[in-house]
Amino acid sequence: MNCIICRQAEFVDGFTSIPFERGEYKLMVNHVPALVCPNCGEAIVDEDVATHLLSIAENIISEGIFEDIRDYSK
Repeated sequence: MNCIICRQAEFVDGFTSIPFERGEYKLMVNHVPALVCPNCGEAIVDEDVATHLLSIAENIISEGIFEDIRDYSK
């Protein structure tokens, strides 16, 4: 599938970082498995990964942690 942003390259398996921000809460999740465009860096995660990322973010907020950087792990 060609990149939906640059339309110059096909996505390849790789990793990306995903930032989350809600009010005063900030989270960065690194090493997230994704399809990544080698030309522009646009990344797409599948539904299972997205669901897990949202779960991580909700857990951070429920723990009262305002800023955190984590590696993705399932």
